[in-house]
Amino acid sequence: MREAIKKAFPITIPIMLGYVPLGIGFGLIMVNAGYNALWTFLSSLTIYSGTGQYMTASFLNYGAGFLEIILIIVIMNSRMMFYGLSFLERWNDMGLKKWYMIFSLTDETYAILSTVKTPQGVDEKKFWFCIAALNQSYWIIGGIIGALFGAIIAIDITGIDFIMTALFVVLCMDQWQKYKTHLPFWIGLVCSLIMLLIFGAGNFMIPALLGMVTVLIISRKHIEKKQAQAESAKSEIEAAEATLESEQLDIEVALGSEQTETETKEEQRNE
Repeated sequence: MREAIKKAFPITIPIMLGYVPLGIGFGLIMVNAGYNALWTFLSSLTIYSGTGQYMTASFLNYGAGFLEIILIIVIMNSRMMFYGLSFLERWNDMGLKKWYMIFSLTDETYAILSTVKTPQGVDEKKFWFCIAALNQSYWIIGGIIGALFGAIIAIDITGIDFIMTALFVVLCMDQWQKYKTHLPFWIGLVCSLIMLLIFGAGNFMIPALLGMVTVLIISRKHIEKKQAQAESAKSEIEAAEATLESEQLDIEVALGSEQTETETKEEQRNE
């Protein structure tokens, strides 16, 4: 497990840089709503939903009931059901850890798990678990720090929630670079725009996700074929580059040998 943590930590640093400041903002909001660090910790431990927790703090401040808050959080995070479908088979043999993986699947964790390659010599299942656990720990730590500071001093947190948007952009760019075919990106963008125009900004997310999943399922074989072709072409290019480097090395060795022979002959003539 220690080796899995060592390998997982560098990969989760971008998430840490987003989760800790955003968690601090949540902790400050909780304190302003009248809840201390313990409530912040319990919320981050059991709910673990950035937008959901921010809304929870606001609703509690306005006196909303727990049932209303739970229903809103479930609806807001319903997109995770679609994310999880692609991982169920991979997590089936993880035992009890499977349930934690399902619970801890956030947008950022999904982005990492869908692209990361397990390092050699590390158990794949432990590696995945460590990524998920580290990401949640960053969120919890940020919340506690924010709540503790908020109890001592007043801090203006205007605009801090933009960190999550910036984090999404970074993860999107990372996936763009790692995947050779960008068809899933364009499918997601087009579906989102169409549903936004039809249902409006407040109701487009779930229809957009349904549209994305439907189109991606229909296009799955085509996307996999494109990705395989791109990976094959990349392998051929890398093999050609390796062959070229080897030939260049052979030429340099041959030239060096000829130069050595020439120098040896000149020395013999001088003698």
